[in-house]
Amino acid sequence: MFKKILIANRGEIALRIIYACRELGINTVAVYSEADQDALHVRFADEEVCIGPPRPIDSYLNVPAIISAAEITGADAIHPGYGFLSESGYMAEATEACGVKFIGPPSSVLRLVGDKAQARQAMKKAGLPVLPGSEEPPASLALAMKAARKLGYPLILKATAGGGGRGMRIVRAKEDLEHAWLTAQQEAASAFGDGSIYLEKYIEGPRHIEFQVLADGSGNVVHLGERECSIQRRHQKLIEECPSTVLTERQRRKLGRLVTGAAETVGYQNAGTFEFLMDESGEFYFLEANARLQVEHPITEIVTGTDIVKEQIRIAAGYELSFRQRDISWSGHAVECRINAEHPFTFRPSPGRVKVFSIPGGPGIRVDSAAHAEVTIPPYYDSLVAKIIAHGTTREEAISRMRRTLSMTVIEGIETTIALHLKILQDPDFLSGAFSTAFMDRFQVK
Repeated sequence: MFKKILIANRGEIALRIIYACRELGINTVAVYSEADQDALHVRFADEEVCIGPPRPIDSYLNVPAIISAAEITGADAIHPGYGFLSESGYMAEATEACGVKFIGPPSSVLRLVGDKAQARQAMKKAGLPVLPGSEEPPASLALAMKAARKLGYPLILKATAGGGGRGMRIVRAKEDLEHAWLTAQQEAASAFGDGSIYLEKYIEGPRHIEFQVLADGSGNVVHLGERECSIQRRHQKLIEECPSTVLTERQRRKLGRLVTGAAETVGYQNAGTFEFLMDESGEFYFLEANARLQVEHPITEIVTGTDIVKEQIRIAAGYELSFRQRDISWSGHAVECRINAEHPFTFRPSPGRVKVFSIPGGPGIRVDSAAHAEVTIPPYYDSLVAKIIAHGTTREEAISRMRRTLSMTVIEGIETTIALHLKILQDPDFLSGAFSTAFMDRFQVK
């Protein structure tokens, strides 16, 4: 087992990794920017190294600085968390070249699934249903227009190196393609350093369903079931559930076999998520594979009784999975709300100093957060302040517990999205499970 792990991330996910390492008896190294010098992950790690100024490009995205911190502290592994460098083939290669273990998929797999167009083709060959789209990213606007004529409208433009909704545009008519193409390219180049864009047929109002997988180096692959991620704004998830309200047991078994088979085919290792769109007729289409830990992993952990982060570490250290598919069972229902430092209805960012921070616990509640009273939420990073996870015997009980907790939460000094979450959780369509990714488009907020 590893003796020391460097955590190449910040905030709640850095703390989450520290929890797992402490339980496994592994020392930790926190890296931090100048804006995070007083952060909790810095306080609770065994060692800490400042890696640069506040801007991510100068710190949390600075591969040489992170590798140097690992070498200086004698870390024998790096856990990238999610976001930042978690899906970077370059980061994995640099880590491997320095004799430090990257806690994630091999660099070859990261390169494959990191290129969304290549991933589509690989998953199609592996037997997953894939939406019609461009075989390769068009090299010019003229070629994109040609591909669009073949696909038909509406279609969606996606960054090949993308994620989180960046570099993504829906195009409903031919006359809108040029502007969407240029803006998507610019956004993708700015966010990922790669402006390549591919086209895909757009499904109106689908459900967004994802499957969690774990794979070790001995060929053992399991899935931990699905998560429902359809409540989202501009492709950014707001509320997630486990399990989905629409999957039948037959569909769950079928998709589970498909994703584990695809993972085996591409040589996948460690934790990953296979994402799908489900149309109104119940047909599923592969969307992308996220080769990292997901923000919403806690709801799967609670429902299955597993510790995904510990399994990640064990796999990277060369151990086999501690369970097999037959050992996995699902209990109850879990809901996660992402509490962001934003105006609840305009989504205007709200960085600043938190004056009061109190999230009550109680039966069935888990809170993942690095926030506290007097902490400063900086403007340089993702606006996530806390993840509140509610678990119940039934979906109704989980939602009731979430409403209770949100209504008793007190966060002062910044604006948060709690009021929006409470409104969603009282919406009749949400309560009945009759929603899609178009839910927020028609959700009227005052």
